[in-house]
Amino acid sequence: MTNYPLTVHHLGRSQSERIVWLCEELGLEYELKRYERRQDNRMAPPEYQALHPLGTAPVITDGALVLGESAAIVEYLIATHGNGRLAVSKDLPGFADYLYWFHFANGTLQPLVLQTWLLQRADPSEHNAALHRMQARFHRVFATIEQRLGDAPYLAGEELTAADIMTVFSLTTMREFNPYDLSPWPNILAYLQRIGARPAYQRAMRKAEPEGTPLLGATP
Repeated sequence: MTNYPLTVHHLGRSQSERIVWLCEELGLEYELKRYERRQDNRMAPPEYQALHPLGTAPVITDGALVLGESAAIVEYLIATHGNGRLAVSKDLPGFADYLYWFHFANGTLQPLVLQTWLLQRADPSEHNAALHRMQARFHRVFATIEQRLGDAPYLAGEELTAADIMTVFSLTTMREFNPYDLSPWPNILAYLQRIGARPAYQRAMRKAEPEGTPLLGATP
């Protein structure tokens, strides 16, 4: 096997799939190392946790550099390996939209999906006021995404950007953990079909999850 300086350490069924997808969209040469989750608690195995002090996905190594955090890795790869591709320049009208949706992915959407799931697991009853508040926020957030994707084919405008790469995980693979229904959101579903038709996304998911099928439909 050719040893490339850039290595993507992918934990199965995790947000590190974003980094594989980004590399495929950018046409980068990289080595992919896959790690399976532990069977007893679904967490990362010890060899993955040893890669980075936090022990969480994603992680890349690039020569002597070890880097974690999805957004940091995405920005690093675009700047150092991608010649700025899949970002939006500050001189372009879509720059603010790009920044918003790029940070929305892990600042709003992913915590929302995770927190809703945890509250449902703790107490799914109708008396769980915290869950009701979170479900109302869930609806507002998804209505916002739905409206945006009715105005443009991708989150930052007419072309796919890193904002989409950051966001799609929470709309797809995270539904293996929190199996929410996308039926009320036709624009989101159409968006996922566009994503699923991209050759780079298809290659990435075959490499990252060779035994899995991307969750691009209304129900997981």
